Amino acid sequence: MSQKPNQQSAPGAILNDQQWNAITQAMAGLNRDQLTWVSGYAAGMAAAQSGAVASSAGANAVSSAPAPTLTILYGSQTGNAKGLAQQFQAKAEEAGYNSKLVSMADYKPRQLKSETHVALFVSTHGEGDAPDDAIELHEFVAGKKAPKLNNTKYAVMGLGDSSYEFFCQTGKDFDASLAKLGATSIIERADLDVDYDADAQTWIDKLIDALKEDLTAKAPVAVTAQTGSAVQGAPTQSYTKKAPYTATLLESQKITGRDSVKDIRHIEISLEGSGITYQAGDALGVWFKNAAGLVQEFISLLSLNADAEVTIGDSQFTLAEALSSKLELTLSYPNFIKAYQSATGSESLATLMEDKAQLRTYMAERQLIDIVRDHPGKLTEQQLVDALRPLTPRLYSIASSQSEVEEEVHLTVAHVDYEAFGHRHQGGASGFLCEYLEENGEVEVFIEPNDNFRLPESPDTPVIMVGPGTGIAPFRAFMQERDAQDAEGKNWLFFGNPHFTQDFLYQVEWQGYVKSGLLDKITLAFSRDQQEKVYVQHRLLEHGKDVYQWLEDGAHFYVCGDATHMAKDVENALISIVQEHGNKSEADAKAYIVTLRKAKRYQKDVY
Repeated sequence: MSQKPNQQSAPGAILNDQQWNAITQAMAGLNRDQLTWVSGYAAGMAAAQSGAVASSAGANAVSSAPAPTLTILYGSQTGNAKGLAQQFQAKAEEAGYNSKLVSMADYKPRQLKSETHVALFVSTHGEGDAPDDAIELHEFVAGKKAPKLNNTKYAVMGLGDSSYEFFCQTGKDFDASLAKLGATSIIERADLDVDYDADAQTWIDKLIDALKEDLTAKAPVAVTAQTGSAVQGAPTQSYTKKAPYTATLLESQKITGRDSVKDIRHIEISLEGSGITYQAGDALGVWFKNAAGLVQEFISLLSLNADAEVTIGDSQFTLAEALSSKLELTLSYPNFIKAYQSATGSESLATLMEDKAQLRTYMAERQLIDIVRDHPGKLTEQQLVDALRPLTPRLYSIASSQSEVEEEVHLTVAHVDYEAFGHRHQGGASGFLCEYLEENGEVEVFIEPNDNFRLPESPDTPVIMVGPGTGIAPFRAFMQERDAQDAEGKNWLFFGNPHFTQDFLYQVEWQGYVKSGLLDKITLAFSRDQQEKVYVQHRLLEHGKDVYQWLEDGAHFYVCGDATHMAKDVENALISIVQEHGNKSEADAKAYIVTLRKAKRYQKDVY
C-alpha cells in the first residue's frame, strides 16, 4: 500500500514553498521501499556535493565505497537469451547484488571500458551469426577500436543448436574477444543446446556464488531496490513453454497447387476461452508428437521392448511414450552419434567420427533414423533414451492478427516431406500439424513474444516487407493489423516462390488489399517462371530508387524467411541500393543500415 508524507508547510528556511510542494508532489504514491531508496539517493547527492561521506543515520544504505555494478547484457533473436538474463538478474537481486539489465542493442559499446563485472547471455542463429541486437557489440569487441579491459571480469552464456555446425559461435566469439582484450573470466563459458533449462540453472547458480566475494562486501542495501530498472520484461502469459495451452485444430488447408513442389498449409488453431493474447510479429510455440510409424521403427530396428520402463529426469515412462512425446527423433546432432556409438560400439560410426567435416555432411543429409539404419547395433532401452535429447517445441511466425481473427491463431507451415535413401522422411512438427493432427485434435501451444519484429508505433509510418515462401506469414498478420488500425502508412510487399500458378500464397487476400488501397505496391519474384532464376533480392535491386526513397521517407524494412541465404542476399541488395541511390561509399552504406537497425527500422525474423 502506498504511503503519502504528512502535508505540512516547508520546514523553516531550508526549502521554500515551491521546492517543498515539488518534492511532496513527486513523492506522492511512492511505497516504502521506493521512499527508502529516494532517501539514500538524496543523501548520496548531498555527500557528493559536500565531499563528505553520508552518515549511516542519514542514509540508511550508502556505503563509504562505491557499489560495484553487475552489468547483464543479452543478445536474443527469439527471446530465450533475454529470458535467461532476466532469471539471472532475479537471482542477483536475491543475493543483494547491484545490477542492471540491458539489451545489447541499447548498450553503448564504449561503455565496456568502465565496467567491472559483466555477464553476457547471447544466442547464435543461422551459420554462426550473432542475433540482430548483438551485431554492433559483437563487431566492436572484435574490432580495432575495442579498449583494453584489464579491470573487467566477465562471464558468457551462449545458446545454440548442436545440429548446426557453428554451435554457440556468438558466445564463443564474445568469450575469445573479451579474453584477448585482457578481461578475466569469472567462470567457464556455458555452451547450451536446445534442451538448456537444467544446465542454465546450474551455471547461473555457479556464477551467483562466484560473484559473492566481489559484489556482496561493498554493495549498499537500499540501492538494490533500483536494480533491474534498465529493461522491463514483457507481460507474462498465463501459458508458457513449460505450461502450454491445450488448443484444438480448426483447419489445415493446402494453399499450394496440385503440381507444386511444395506442400504449404494454412493452419488455424482455436484459442477459445484461453485468454491468450499475442501481437503481430510474435511466434507460436508448438509441442508435437513424433509419428507413430517412426517410433515403431526405432523400436523394431533396435529390437527393444516398447513397454519397458525408462527414466527421464525424475519421471518414468514406457519406451513408446518417451519416444512419442518426450524425445527428439528427427534432427541429427553430434551428441547422439557420440552416445549411440559408445552404447553400441559401432566401428563404422567410430571411423566416421574421426573426420569432423565428413561427419557434418553426413548428419546434414540424414535424420536420426537414417543413422540407426546405417549403423545397426545393440543397446538397452535406457541407453537409447539417454542418447536422445529432449523434444523441444518448434516456433512458427504467427500469420494472423487478433484484431481480425480474435480467439484464433493462424500459421503458414511448409510440410517437410521427402524421399531419401529409399525411405520417406518428414519433419517432426510439420508432419504432426499437416498430416497426423486431425480436425478438432489437441495440440499444446504457447506464445513466444518477439519484440524484435514489431510494426511501427505510428500507423502512418510506411513499411516494406520482404517475405518469400512461408516468410509471408507475419506480413499477413501485419496487413490484418494495419487494416484494423485504418493505417494511413504506405505498405509494400516483396514476395517470391517457384511458380505464379502454383505457389502464390494467399493470392486472393493480397489482391484484395491492393484493390482496397491498403497494399500500395506488391512486387513478385517467381523464380522458375522464366529461364533465369529471379529472387526477391533481384526485385529489390530493380526497384532500388523507390526502395531508397521509401527509406528516406522513414519506412521500416522487414525481412522474414531463410537466414542462411535469402536474408544475407537481401541485406547485400539493401547495401547496394543505399550505396547507389544514396550516393554513398560502401562503408557509409553499411553504416546507414546499422543506423536503421539501431532505430528498429530494419528488423528480421529469420530461421
